[in-house]
Amino acid sequence: ADHFDGEYKFITNKGRLLYFMTNLGADRYKLISINLDCPSQDKWEDIIPEKKSVLEWAACARGDLLVTCYMEDCVNKLYINKLESGLLLQEVQLPPGSVVGYSGRVQDTFIYFKFMSFINPGVIYYMDLAKEGDTFTAEVFKETEIKGFDSADYVTQQIFFASKDGTKVPMFVTHNKDLVLEGNNPTLMYGYGGFNISLSPSYSCSRMIFIKYLGGVFVEVNMRGGGGYGNEWHHAGSLANKQNVFDDFISAGEELCRLKYTSPPKLAIEGGSNGGLLVAACANQRPDLFGAVICHVGVLDMYRFQKFTIGHAWMTEFGDPDKAEEWGWLRQYSPLHNIPEEGVYPATLLLTGDHDDRVVPLHSLKFIATLQHRLGGRNPHPLLIRVDTKSGHGAGKPTAKRLLETADCYAFIADQLGASWRQ
Repeated sequence: ADHFDGEYKFITNKGRLLYFMTNLGADRYKLISINLDCPSQDKWEDIIPEKKSVLEWAACARGDLLVTCYMEDCVNKLYINKLESGLLLQEVQLPPGSVVGYSGRVQDTFIYFKFMSFINPGVIYYMDLAKEGDTFTAEVFKETEIKGFDSADYVTQQIFFASKDGTKVPMFVTHNKDLVLEGNNPTLMYGYGGFNISLSPSYSCSRMIFIKYLGGVFVEVNMRGGGGYGNEWHHAGSLANKQNVFDDFISAGEELCRLKYTSPPKLAIEGGSNGGLLVAACANQRPDLFGAVICHVGVLDMYRFQKFTIGHAWMTEFGDPDKAEEWGWLRQYSPLHNIPEEGVYPATLLLTGDHDDRVVPLHSLKFIATLQHRLGGRNPHPLLIRVDTKSGHGAGKPTAKRLLETADCYAFIADQLGASWRQ
């Protein structure tokens, strides 16, 4: 190929008619057919045109049906369509959450898929597609059960709030169903906001422990920079627009306080890698809004990130510090270079691995050294770093190390937010 005009994923074929999922002229993807007897691009046909929601994947079943999975307002929706016409037959009724697994071959007359949410650790559904008619029923095949956990005791709400520039941004808020909104609940707000990566609902045992035994509220924010609404949403939070991501996250914290879920001394923020950049930048810009900051393997030196290991590949997301205009964007928010000279800084725990060859540990080491030098002598809250040995960026970390790290993080959060253990 001498140029790249789009992404193409082969779905299936009927003889010489091929079906593809593509983002050619469709940032949020669509389904097309190509006839090999007349393959010129002007003869391609849209089977399912681009929609306002993002098409994440598609599969063929029963030889004449399409199963399509969309990201709509940051939750997954599953649909059954006719293959040849794209005609919508039905939406598979699911609560808000994520489809995290699928099994089904072109010739099969049945499919399986796995669903998960913040309060559902996982359920596998079975659908029989063999019967005549255009509607099918998803039946529970197997459900994950966790001793002592009942999803009926918890609720998740999706809240849309206005960011600094008026853009509507969604966040998910999960807590005990009997939570009292008095502005005093320990709350952990998590985000990423970059690289076109979507955060969708998922179950976490550690977060559920925070909710159940520490009376916590867990919040996941779907800021700009991610992939929740396609490339436009991503571009609105990258390069010269990166500040939008921080504004979105800060606005989420302000909204949680306004709605009386929590208050600044009770609000912790957490993020890793690009999300580490997020929480460090927000702590610099609004130290008064947060009670604790957990920064995992963060990209914190935006003047020199491109000079180490794979950092040069991130310039398409952040910009090139060696170009005057783009350095101008970076200097406005680079966490290392924007630590406040005075004032009170929230309790901060940085985490890195001494063998991290993606975001090299110098980011975290330089940041904590500067933070402690500048504020450590008079700051009333701890400014700490946890350096794991024989560890990298996170992938492949042994379970034992993960458990120790998670325990340290939640112990730090509980101590700083004043959350007490309850049975």
